Amino acid sequence: MDSGSEQQMRANQANWDARTPIHAESRFYQRDPETWFADWEWADLGELTGRDVLTLQCHLGTDVVAFARHGARAVGLDLSGAAIEEARARAQRSGDDVEFVHANVYDAVEALGGRRFDVVYTAKGSLCYLPDLPAWAAVVADLLKPGGLAYIVDFHPLFNALGPRQHADDGPDLLLRNDYLEGRGAIEKNSTHTYTDGPALSGSTRAYEWRHGIGTLITALAGAGLRIEGLRETEELQWPRWSNMVQVEPGWWRLPEDEPRIPLLFALRATRDL
Repeated sequence: MDSGSEQQMRANQANWDARTPIHAESRFYQRDPETWFADWEWADLGELTGRDVLTLQCHLGTDVVAFARHGARAVGLDLSGAAIEEARARAQRSGDDVEFVHANVYDAVEALGGRRFDVVYTAKGSLCYLPDLPAWAAVVADLLKPGGLAYIVDFHPLFNALGPRQHADDGPDLLLRNDYLEGRGAIEKNSTHTYTDGPALSGSTRAYEWRHGIGTLITALAGAGLRIEGLRETEELQWPRWSNMVQVEPGWWRLPEDEPRIPLLFALRATRDL
C-alpha cells in the first residue's frame, strides 16, 4: 500500500473514532444483533457452534455478538480504537463472551498472532474502505484454516453507484451518479453527519472510500488461492437507504414493487483448499 493510501486510512481511523460515540447512542445501533442478518446468511454460514469466527472491520461488534450467540468463538477486529473500546463495553454489559482486537485489517495476521479461523466474515459496508483488494484477499486467505470459509456480505457496487436526483422536486427516481468500477483512486467524503441518527460529528469529518466492482473482488480472492463457491445478489437491505423503500420484514427493506428489481446487497462464499 502506498504512502498516500496509508494517510487516507489514518484519516478514516480518525473519522470512525469521531463517529463512534454518536453511533453508540443512536437508535440505529440499538437493534437486536440478530436483525442485522437475513435468514439466507445463516443458511450460507451453516452450523457455527464451536467454530472460530472472525469479523473484519467489525465497528461496534454487532456481528461478532450475533456469531457468539450462535455458538461461535467470536473475534472482531477494527481500525478504530474508539469503536473497539465501545464494542468491548457493550459486550461486557450484555454478558456476551467475545474478543475484540484493535488493528488495521492489513495487519490482521500479525495482530492476531497467526491464529486461523473456520470463518472470516467481512461486515456490511467494509469493502469501500479498502484501497487494495488483492492485499486484503491475501490477508483473508492467511487467516483461514484449511477448508475455512471467507464470507463477504456487502453493499452491491450498483447500490454504491446509484443516487437520487439532485433536487427533491425532481421525483424519487434513482440515477447512476457514482462510479461502479474502480480506477479513479480514493473518493474524498466530508460530512458533518454520519449515516445514523444523532448529532453532528465533533471530530474529524473527512473520510476516503474506494470503488470495487464484483469482478475485481472475485479476481482478488481467486488470486489469493481461494475457491469461489457462490455469489448471491439480493434486492433487500437491512435499513431504508432511500425514503421510498418499503419494509419487508423486521429490519429489512426493499424498493417498491413498481421499481426495477436491482441488486442492493451481495454475498460471496469462498473457501481455502484443504
